[in-house]
Amino acid sequence: MNGTNVLLSLVAVVCLMACPPAPSQTVTMPAEAVPPPAPTSAVPATTAPPRRIPAPAVPAMTRADRGPKNIILMIGDGMGISQISAGLYSNNNRLNLERFPVIGLHKSYSGDNLITDSAAGATAFSSGVKTYNGAIGVDMDTLPVTTILEMAEAAGMPTGLVATSSIVHATPASFYAHARYRKNYEEIAADLLHTDIDLFIGGGSKFFERREMDTLNLSDALRQGGSTVASFVDTDLKDLNVENARRVAYYSADSEPLPYSQGRDYLVDASKLAVEFLHVKDSSDLGFFLMIEGSQIDWGGHSNDSDYIISEMLEFDRAIGEVLNFAQRNGETLVIVTADHETGGYAIQNGSEMGRIDGAFTSDYHTADLIPVFAYGPGAERFAGIYENTAVFDKMKLLYGLK
Repeated sequence: MNGTNVLLSLVAVVCLMACPPAPSQTVTMPAEAVPPPAPTSAVPATTAPPRRIPAPAVPAMTRADRGPKNIILMIGDGMGISQISAGLYSNNNRLNLERFPVIGLHKSYSGDNLITDSAAGATAFSSGVKTYNGAIGVDMDTLPVTTILEMAEAAGMPTGLVATSSIVHATPASFYAHARYRKNYEEIAADLLHTDIDLFIGGGSKFFERREMDTLNLSDALRQGGSTVASFVDTDLKDLNVENARRVAYYSADSEPLPYSQGRDYLVDASKLAVEFLHVKDSSDLGFFLMIEGSQIDWGGHSNDSDYIISEMLEFDRAIGEVLNFAQRNGETLVIVTADHETGGYAIQNGSEMGRIDGAFTSDYHTADLIPVFAYGPGAERFAGIYENTAVFDKMKLLYGLK
């Protein structure tokens, strides 16, 4: 090899060392690179003495680039493309979801499994971290992570949660609680008292009022803190007067609410009430954050019950319609609709017709399908494309201008 060739070879080696190939952002993490989940022995029992995992400190924040003033995140638990399609074809070929101008896809896998559960999936949305299945507002090391709801509260914004599950169930819990295990319901309920949340509507009054781990009545504590507390026992949601309320807590069931097909019908009214209450509550004109979950689409998938899925999907879509109506009038509200995962491996079979769906299932658990994300309002364009589920948090935080 002559001197010129040697020199060229050396230059090439230096360039390769200085400029390695760019890493791919779309390759799933190999299993060995993912930290293991918390050991089972670290999971406290539901009946253990009260032990709160403290929320991490929230730094001072300013609204830099205002973007949307309000953000409403709507989560159809277990809602994949087939669930949406079945609802569409069962509803004269129309859904309010068709009103969204921007659609993307997110990758739903968790920190320890290609198949996420609702706890890890919701924690990705609320906090921007991949964590182990079963984790509520904590990372792979069980350390608390700051949620978008906590950030909004720290910035002075009103916040709210609405669900057709209990309010301590995995999805709503992941926005306000920090627990090592999703079924520590009484521990999670106690965490709600450490927030400044302005409104919550969901089931689970027994976890607040008839507790096994202590003798506390958390509903009384909420009242002492200035909340208007009511429940399905004495007040229909349609008759709930919140005009002069400082904060609102409404229990829609003692434990888990009934399916829509068995008489539960509050999601549309609750969504409308929540939006209007938080809008009025925003006296400082800082905006608000609201999460609304159509929880039982998922339960229909677990039950392999096509009719259950469709009825829950259509109620959720009507709630979407009410929220979109507000956003269109308001002009400063970003609405995001997505799911944590698909449930059931649901498919629409050959022989199905408009108005008559023949559904089939490959599983009674979740699947790893890519999940659609619908967006409307200021900043909606950022939700196009394919990205990690954690990016939903990142985009909300960015658009709020939170630091």
